[in-house]
Amino acid sequence: MKWPCLIAVLTVALLPLVAQATDDVAPSSHSAASSTADRINVLPHGFPLKTVPFNDAQGNSHDFNQYKGKVVIVNMWATWCPPCVRELPSLDRFSQKLADDNVVLVPISIDQTEQQQVRSFLNEQGMQHFNSFYDPHMQLSEIFPLDTIPATFILSPEGTLVAFVRSFVDWDDPKVEQKIRKLITQHQKSSNSAVGAAK
Repeated sequence: MKWPCLIAVLTVALLPLVAQATDDVAPSSHSAASSTADRINVLPHGFPLKTVPFNDAQGNSHDFNQYKGKVVIVNMWATWCPPCVRELPSLDRFSQKLADDNVVLVPISIDQTEQQQVRSFLNEQGMQHFNSFYDPHMQLSEIFPLDTIPATFILSPEGTLVAFVRSFVDWDDPKVEQKIRKLITQHQKSSNSAVGAAK
């Protein structure tokens, strides 16, 4: 499906999030009662993505094709985005829980400052071990809508987009973990079946 059609799908799915926008700014009784798991949109089927590069801290080029065979959690963030910074520690903890499940976290900063400044910022946050990739020119906007961050996009082992959330997520929430694990299991089984059929 062409990118404009995917934008339309994402836009329709995002309409319910407009009413929740204030939840990312200040806590309320509503946000306390609800789960951010409800913000995770699971797509009806995987959407193929074109290959767009991003860089590591050394300036080496990467793309999502290198993660084929794994479920990929792509988190777009920036140091100037308070909800992004707020969710990074829980996202880091969540990714460590999934490390043995053939799942990889790919955080990508869209900061336009020097990468060393981003690294210094993470160190100040006590996240010295947190390894981020970089997309200062927002090239990934060719495949992901990046007008709102934090934004998390989940790719299947085949590299297709299968779920997304363009909002803060409490990755420590058991309901979030349950929803993501269900999605991971579903797509890993699907991937394994496809491999078996090809043999």
